[in-house]
Amino acid sequence: MDYYDYFRVKPGSKLDLNKFDPVCKDLHDDSDLAEAEMQRLRDRLRELQYSMYAERKRSVLIVLQGRDAAGKDGTIRHVFRAMNPQGCRVFSFKVPSKEEAEHDFLWRHHRVTPGLGHIAVFNRSHYEEVLVQRVHNMVPKEVWKKRYDEINNFEQMLANNSTHILKFYLHIDPEEQLERFKKRLESPHKYWKISDADYSERPYWDDYTKAYEDALTKCSTDYAPWFTIPSNRKWFRNYVVLKILIAAFESFHISMPETTVDLDAIRRLYHQEKKKENGG
Repeated sequence: MDYYDYFRVKPGSKLDLNKFDPVCKDLHDDSDLAEAEMQRLRDRLRELQYSMYAERKRSVLIVLQGRDAAGKDGTIRHVFRAMNPQGCRVFSFKVPSKEEAEHDFLWRHHRVTPGLGHIAVFNRSHYEEVLVQRVHNMVPKEVWKKRYDEINNFEQMLANNSTHILKFYLHIDPEEQLERFKKRLESPHKYWKISDADYSERPYWDDYTKAYEDALTKCSTDYAPWFTIPSNRKWFRNYVVLKILIAAFESFHISMPETTVDLDAIRRLYHQEKKKENGG
Protein backbone atom coordinates (compact mmCIF):
# COMPACT_ATOMS: atom_id res chain seq x y z
CA MET A 1 0.00 0.00 0.00
CA ASP A 2 1.17 3.55 -0.77
CA TYR A 3 1.05 5.09 2.71
CA TYR A 4 2.69 8.27 1.41
CA ASP A 5 -0.20 9.12 -0.86
CA TYR A 6 -2.93 7.64 1.35
CA PHE A 7 -2.18 9.81 4.39
CA ARG A 8 -0.97 12.92 2.56
CA VAL A 9 -3.19 15.98 2.83
CA LYS A 10 -3.72 16.84 -0.83
CA PRO A 11 -3.07 20.52 -1.66
CA GLY A 12 -6.35 22.39 -1.90
CA SER A 13 -8.37 19.58 -0.29
CA LYS A 14 -10.72 19.87 2.69
CA LEU A 15 -9.98 17.94 5.87
CA ASP A 16 -12.50 16.88 8.53
CA LEU A 17 -10.53 15.50 11.45
CA ASN A 18 -13.71 14.36 13.20
CA LYS A 19 -14.15 11.88 10.36
CA PHE A 20 -10.53 10.74 10.30
CA ASP A 21 -10.08 7.36 11.99
CA PRO A 22 -7.26 7.54 14.59
CA VAL A 23 -7.08 3.72 14.70
CA CYS A 24 -7.28 2.55 11.05
CA LYS A 25 -7.49 -1.11 12.04
CA ASP A 26 -8.62 -2.07 8.56
CA LEU A 27 -5.18 -1.18 7.16
CA HIS A 28 -3.01 -3.29 9.47
CA ASP A 29 -3.96 -5.27 12.55
CA ASP A 30 -0.87 -7.31 13.39
CA SER A 31 1.66 -5.49 15.56
CA ASP A 32 4.03 -8.47 15.63
CA LEU A 33 4.35 -8.54 11.85
CA ALA A 34 4.72 -4.77 11.77
CA GLU A 35 7.51 -4.80 14.37
CA ALA A 36 9.47 -7.34 12.34
CA GLU A 37 9.14 -5.18 9.25
CA MET A 38 9.95 -1.99 11.19
CA GLN A 39 13.42 -3.26 11.97
CA ARG A 40 14.00 -3.73 8.25
CA LEU A 41 12.63 -0.25 7.59
CA ARG A 42 14.89 1.29 10.23
CA ASP A 43 17.88 -0.39 8.60
CA ARG A 44 16.81 0.99 5.23
CA LEU A 45 16.33 4.48 6.66
CA ARG A 46 19.80 4.31 8.21
CA GLU A 47 21.28 3.41 4.79
CA LEU A 48 19.49 6.30 3.11
CA GLN A 49 20.58 8.77 5.76
CA TYR A 50 24.18 7.61 5.40
CA SER A 51 24.04 8.16 1.64
CA MET A 52 22.46 11.59 2.03
CA TYR A 53 25.07 12.62 4.60
CA ALA A 54 27.83 11.59 2.19
CA GLU A 55 26.15 13.13 -0.86
CA ARG A 56 25.75 16.59 0.78
CA LYS A 57 23.30 17.82 -1.88
CA ARG A 58 20.11 18.13 0.17
CA SER A 59 18.73 18.35 3.69
CA VAL A 60 15.50 17.18 5.30
CA LEU A 61 13.25 19.01 7.76
CA ILE A 62 10.73 16.83 9.60
CA VAL A 63 7.92 18.50 11.55
CA LEU A 64 5.98 16.68 14.28
CA GLN A 65 2.77 18.25 15.56
CA GLY A 66 -0.04 16.87 17.67
CA ARG A 67 -2.10 17.39 20.77
CA ASP A 68 -0.73 16.67 24.23
CA ALA A 69 0.10 12.94 24.55
CA ALA A 70 -0.26 12.38 20.80
CA GLY A 71 3.15 10.70 20.75
CA LYS A 72 5.71 13.16 19.41
CA ASP A 73 8.37 12.02 21.88
CA GLY A 74 7.51 8.37 21.26
CA THR A 75 7.78 8.80 17.51
CA ILE A 76 11.21 10.36 17.90
CA ARG A 77 12.30 7.57 20.21
CA HIS A 78 11.07 4.66 18.09
CA VAL A 79 11.44 5.97 14.54
CA PHE A 80 14.45 8.25 14.59
CA ARG A 81 16.62 5.93 16.65
CA ALA A 82 17.55 4.56 13.25
CA MET A 83 19.35 7.79 12.49
CA ASN A 84 23.03 8.47 13.09
CA PRO A 85 22.98 11.43 15.53
CA GLN A 86 25.98 12.89 13.70
CA GLY A 87 23.61 13.87 10.90
CA CYS A 88 20.28 14.26 12.71
CA ARG A 89 19.24 16.71 15.43
CA VAL A 90 15.97 17.16 17.31
CA PHE A 91 14.71 20.60 18.33
CA SER A 92 11.88 21.09 20.81
CA PHE A 93 10.20 24.47 20.83
CA LYS A 94 8.79 25.78 24.10
CA VAL A 95 7.59 29.27 25.03
CA PRO A 96 9.83 31.77 23.18
CA SER A 97 12.72 33.24 25.15
CA LYS A 98 13.07 37.01 25.51
CA GLU A 99 15.51 37.10 22.60
CA GLU A 100 13.28 34.93 20.40
CA ALA A 101 10.22 37.03 21.18
CA GLU A 102 12.06 40.13 19.96
CA HIS A 103 12.32 38.68 16.44
CA ASP A 104 9.78 37.62 13.84
CA PHE A 105 7.98 34.36 14.69
CA LEU A 106 10.01 32.32 12.17
CA TRP A 107 13.45 33.49 13.32
CA ARG A 108 14.08 30.86 16.00
CA HIS A 109 13.01 28.10 13.62
CA HIS A 110 14.97 29.29 10.61
CA ARG A 111 18.24 29.46 12.54
CA VAL A 112 18.12 25.70 13.26
CA THR A 113 16.97 24.41 9.88
CA PRO A 114 19.30 21.67 8.58
CA GLY A 115 22.36 22.18 6.41
CA LEU A 116 23.19 20.02 3.41
CA GLY A 117 23.47 16.36 4.33
CA HIS A 118 21.65 16.84 7.62
CA ILE A 119 18.21 16.14 9.06
CA ALA A 120 16.36 18.29 11.60
CA VAL A 121 13.32 17.08 13.52
CA PHE A 122 11.05 19.77 14.95
CA ASN A 123 9.13 18.61 18.03
CA ARG A 124 6.40 21.25 17.73
CA SER A 125 7.27 24.01 15.31
CA HIS A 126 6.43 27.30 13.66
CA TYR A 127 2.87 25.98 13.37
CA GLU A 128 2.26 26.79 17.03
CA GLU A 129 1.79 30.35 15.79
CA VAL A 130 -1.46 29.34 14.06
CA LEU A 131 -2.51 26.84 16.72
CA VAL A 132 -2.08 27.83 20.37
CA GLN A 133 -1.77 31.54 19.56
CA ARG A 134 -4.97 31.38 17.54
CA VAL A 135 -6.96 29.27 20.01
CA HIS A 136 -6.03 31.44 22.99
CA ASN A 137 -6.30 34.77 21.18
CA MET A 138 -2.69 35.59 21.96
CA VAL A 139 -2.44 37.68 18.80
CA PRO A 140 -5.20 39.39 16.78
CA LYS A 141 -6.92 37.42 14.03
CA GLU A 142 -5.52 39.71 11.35
CA VAL A 143 -2.03 38.72 12.54
CA TRP A 144 -2.37 34.93 12.64
CA LYS A 145 -4.37 34.83 9.38
CA LYS A 146 -1.36 36.24 7.52
CA ARG A 147 0.91 33.57 8.94
CA TYR A 148 -0.35 30.79 6.69
CA ASP A 149 1.07 32.60 3.67
CA GLU A 150 4.21 33.54 5.59
CA ILE A 151 4.74 29.90 6.56
CA ASN A 152 4.19 28.74 2.98
CA ASN A 153 6.67 31.32 1.70
CA PHE A 154 9.20 30.27 4.35
CA GLU A 155 8.88 26.60 3.42
CA GLN A 156 9.03 27.40 -0.29
CA MET A 157 12.28 29.27 0.27
CA LEU A 158 13.74 26.28 2.16
CA ALA A 159 12.61 23.92 -0.60
CA ASN A 160 14.18 26.18 -3.23
CA ASN A 161 17.44 25.76 -1.33
CA SER A 162 17.42 21.93 -1.38
CA THR A 163 15.58 21.26 1.89
CA HIS A 164 12.93 18.55 1.66
CA ILE A 165 10.10 19.12 4.15
CA LEU A 166 7.86 16.39 5.61
CA LYS A 167 5.22 17.31 8.19
CA PHE A 168 3.35 14.82 10.38
CA TYR A 169 0.22 15.54 12.38
CA LEU A 170 -0.25 12.76 14.97
CA HIS A 171 -4.00 12.28 15.35
CA ILE A 172 -5.60 10.84 18.49
CA ASP A 173 -9.13 11.09 19.87
CA PRO A 174 -10.03 12.59 23.29
CA GLU A 175 -10.64 9.18 24.85
CA GLU A 176 -7.15 7.98 23.93
CA GLN A 177 -5.62 11.20 25.22
CA LEU A 178 -7.33 10.77 28.60
CA GLU A 179 -6.17 7.15 28.79
CA ARG A 180 -2.59 8.30 28.22
CA PHE A 181 -2.95 10.94 30.93
CA LYS A 182 -4.07 8.13 33.25
CA LYS A 183 -0.95 6.10 32.43
CA ARG A 184 1.20 9.10 33.30
CA LEU A 185 -0.39 9.15 36.76
CA GLU A 186 0.23 5.42 37.17
CA SER A 187 3.87 5.45 36.04
CA PRO A 188 6.39 7.28 38.27
CA HIS A 189 8.89 7.49 35.40
CA LYS A 190 6.28 9.52 33.48
CA TYR A 191 5.46 11.97 36.28
CA TRP A 192 7.75 14.54 34.71
CA LYS A 193 5.42 14.76 31.71
CA ILE A 194 2.38 15.72 33.79
CA SER A 195 1.23 19.30 33.44
CA ASP A 196 -1.78 21.36 34.49
CA ALA A 197 -2.09 22.22 30.80
CA ASP A 198 -2.96 18.57 30.07
CA TYR A 199 -6.40 19.25 31.48
CA SER A 200 -6.80 23.01 31.01
CA GLU A 201 -6.43 22.56 27.23
CA ARG A 202 -9.06 19.81 26.86
CA PRO A 203 -12.04 22.22 26.86
CA TYR A 204 -10.52 23.75 23.71
CA TRP A 205 -10.53 20.43 21.83
CA ASP A 206 -12.94 21.60 19.11
CA ASP A 207 -11.11 24.91 18.72
CA TYR A 208 -7.82 23.07 18.23
CA THR A 209 -9.49 20.72 15.76
CA LYS A 210 -10.54 23.66 13.60
CA ALA A 211 -7.09 25.27 13.94
CA TYR A 212 -5.35 22.04 12.89
CA GLU A 213 -7.72 21.56 9.94
CA ASP A 214 -6.93 25.05 8.68
CA ALA A 215 -3.18 24.66 9.18
CA LEU A 216 -3.06 21.30 7.44
CA THR A 217 -5.22 22.32 4.48
CA LYS A 218 -3.76 25.79 3.97
CA CYS A 219 -0.13 24.67 4.33
CA SER A 220 0.03 21.24 2.69
CA THR A 221 1.90 21.80 -0.55
CA ASP A 222 3.78 19.71 -3.09
CA TYR A 223 7.07 21.02 -1.67
CA ALA A 224 6.07 20.66 2.00
CA PRO A 225 3.29 18.08 2.41
CA TRP A 226 1.35 17.38 5.60
CA PHE A 227 0.51 13.79 6.57
CA THR A 228 -2.31 12.96 8.98
CA ILE A 229 -1.13 9.96 10.98
CA PRO A 230 -3.56 7.69 12.89
CA SER A 231 -1.92 7.58 16.32
CA ASN A 232 -4.22 5.82 18.79
CA ARG A 233 -2.14 2.68 18.23
CA LYS A 234 1.44 3.66 18.90
CA TRP A 235 3.05 0.84 16.91
CA PHE A 236 0.93 1.65 13.87
CA ARG A 237 1.82 5.34 14.15
CA ASN A 238 5.52 4.45 14.10
CA TYR A 239 5.02 2.02 11.24
CA VAL A 240 3.22 4.56 9.04
CA VAL A 241 5.77 7.32 9.70
CA LEU A 242 8.61 4.95 8.82
CA LYS A 243 6.90 3.86 5.60
CA ILE A 244 6.35 7.47 4.55
CA LEU A 245 9.93 8.46 5.37
CA ILE A 246 11.32 5.56 3.36
CA ALA A 247 9.12 6.44 0.37
CA ALA A 248 10.18 10.08 0.54
CA PHE A 249 13.90 9.37 0.90
CA GLU A 250 13.86 6.86 -1.95
CA SER A 251 12.18 9.45 -4.18
CA PHE A 252 15.17 11.76 -3.68
CA HIS A 253 17.33 9.41 -5.82
CA ILE A 254 20.32 9.92 -3.54
CA SER A 255 23.66 8.83 -4.97
CA MET A 256 26.98 8.28 -3.25
CA PRO A 257 29.58 10.87 -4.30
CA GLU A 258 32.49 9.94 -6.50
CA THR A 259 35.86 9.77 -4.80
CA THR A 260 38.14 12.81 -5.10
CA VAL A 261 41.40 10.89 -4.68
CA ASP A 262 43.48 8.52 -6.84
CA LEU A 263 42.39 5.15 -5.46
CA ASP A 264 45.30 3.30 -7.08
CA ALA A 265 47.76 5.66 -5.39
CA ILE A 266 45.98 5.24 -2.04
CA ARG A 267 46.08 1.45 -2.43
CA ARG A 268 49.83 1.60 -3.03
CA LEU A 269 50.26 3.69 0.13
CA TYR A 270 48.19 1.18 2.06
CA HIS A 271 50.26 -1.77 0.89
CA GLN A 272 53.48 0.10 1.70
CA GLU A 273 52.26 0.70 5.25
CA LYS A 274 51.06 -2.88 5.58
CA LYS A 275 54.49 -4.12 4.43
CA LYS A 276 56.21 -1.98 7.07
CA GLU A 277 53.87 -3.30 9.72
CA ASN A 278 54.78 -6.85 8.76
CA GLY A 279 58.48 -6.03 8.98
CA GLY A 280 59.07 -6.05 5.25
